[in-house]
Amino acid sequence: MSEPTLTWNLARDVEELLRYRFMVHAFEAGTIVAVMAAVVGWYMVLRRQSFAGHTIAVMSFPGAAGAALAGLPSAVGYYVACGVSALAIGRSRRPGRGPASSARSGESAAIGVVQVAGLALGFLFLSLYSGVLEQLESLLFGTFLGIDSAQVLTLLIVAIAVLGALALAGRPLLLASLDPEVARARGVPVRTLDVGFLLLLGLAVAATSQITGALLVFVLLVAPPAAAQVLTPRPARSLAVSVALSLLITWLALSISYFSPYPLGFFITTFAIGVYLLAQLARHVSPRARDRRPPAPVAPPHSGSAPIPLA
Repeated sequence: MSEPTLTWNLARDVEELLRYRFMVHAFEAGTIVAVMAAVVGWYMVLRRQSFAGHTIAVMSFPGAAGAALAGLPSAVGYYVACGVSALAIGRSRRPGRGPASSARSGESAAIGVVQVAGLALGFLFLSLYSGVLEQLESLLFGTFLGIDSAQVLTLLIVAIAVLGALALAGRPLLLASLDPEVARARGVPVRTLDVGFLLLLGLAVAATSQITGALLVFVLLVAPPAAAQVLTPRPARSLAVSVALSLLITWLALSISYFSPYPLGFFITTFAIGVYLLAQLARHVSPRARDRRPPAPVAPPHSGSAPIPLA
């Protein structure tokens, strides 16, 4: 295999990029991960649970280290650790009818405890592991090498499950995210949605970490959705923009990292930060963008009121 070289011939570069099966699998997996992270991250940013998402992402590290210690595939550790931490954070949130800041105080404390405990367990598992964890750098910072068709299929199944659940619960979850008190008054099971969403976030994080790494999964979950919500307040349009930006970042990062000696995580982070900064610049430059306000909460369809506008 000769050293790939980027040229001005786009057709030739694309042909070179897709010549090898591992790159085809990388693009398939990256596309699935980008769409799932963009949609789940959109709700995460809207619900102001970015810190929770970051903590769940960090749990990929002790999960993979624990799986290596137990002789299990690292993917098993990803899903178990992220799911358990999501449940711990979700169930710690205080129910009730007080202000949102009070309701989230228990969640914030749990997030800190879970993160510290997870990192401590990760280092403990590494010290107990008698072998050498060869993929530690890939675990932390991601890689597109070694992705096979079985991993792509697993990612696809997880993405379908996560996106399907969000499609079913999207409207009440949107209302509960914007105004929990109104949602609770309308009969929406707010607490169940809180825990359920964090579980979906845990699944998405576990899947995304296998591409971006435990430390960089946060970038795809936050930057594209945050940029999209800056650019437009309309939920449906904002979701579409989030997906488009996430795909653009992922495809560009995979392509350039193939022709470059630098790691995939560097390009994903750089492009994601650049997209967010450009969105903020557009917001301050455009007079229309400055006048935009976030969408007002509207009752879900089952309450008898008008549905939430998603267009």
